[in-house]
Amino acid sequence: MNNFFEISWVVTEAEAPVLLREFLKTKQISKAALTDIKFHGGALFVNEKEVTVRTSLSKGDIVKVHFPPEKQSESMEAENITLDIVYEDEHFLAVNKPPAMHTIPSLYQPKGSLAAGVLFYYQQHAIPGTFHAVNRLDKDTSGIVLVAKHRFAHSLMSKQQREKTIQREYIAFVHGKLKQNFGTITSPIGRNPDSIIERMVREDGQPSITHFEKINDLSDLDISVVRLKLETGRTHQIRVHMASIGHPLIGDDLYGGSRDIIKRQALHSETARFIHPFSDEEVIIKVDLPEDMKKIANRIN
Repeated sequence: MNNFFEISWVVTEAEAPVLLREFLKTKQISKAALTDIKFHGGALFVNEKEVTVRTSLSKGDIVKVHFPPEKQSESMEAENITLDIVYEDEHFLAVNKPPAMHTIPSLYQPKGSLAAGVLFYYQQHAIPGTFHAVNRLDKDTSGIVLVAKHRFAHSLMSKQQREKTIQREYIAFVHGKLKQNFGTITSPIGRNPDSIIERMVREDGQPSITHFEKINDLSDLDISVVRLKLETGRTHQIRVHMASIGHPLIGDDLYGGSRDIIKRQALHSETARFIHPFSDEEVIIKVDLPEDMKKIANRIN
């Protein structure tokens, strides 16, 4: 198999005449990416002939970019782990991560990560890439993890992250009956100086914005079901913000929740929306609640 990703375009009448350098700029290939292509084993082609960025393009020319080969991280090993892949194309895949699985291996849990399963999947399907997570979830948070199959796709999605055009919605079960049906939490979040893991609301923290909507509640269990949208992506943001207004997630004993009903924070990344950077089409991915949260939801409904 080829150990590189290839992307191609046909030059349109509206685009021509144009220098290859300027054409690739319109395709969001940066100067840094061109330098990487030039010096690390990539190549540029026009009508199957290798060229430089100074080449002039005409209508109908076929431009191909071979991106440099990618090496898998030495800190990650492929493992035969069954994945629930809910979306895939030549540039991305989305995995419905179960609870109790790390997104990437850690010092204390080097085995069984989502990344290890994706690398094995790549090997089995001759996909020449390494693991590029567009987003990550805490070990005990379930739901959608979007993965780019190559560096260029990852860089385009990172740009969308910065521009806040990737939208994610979460479902959480929280303690207490929310008095507001809608709300926005804007408290800044930073590290708890007494913990290497825990975050907290603090005046000198990073700006953090969480929108919430109550969609149901169960009075006899004193639980509300909440849909949440993030404008920022701070570590533990939903968990910290909901605890800060007196409604910690059930199961989240780190931030004041009880584990009587569920043994992990009841948080699920349900929906992801983004504009596909190669097709310009909107992609909407949605996954069901995992079984442990469904059992609670059935009691609520």
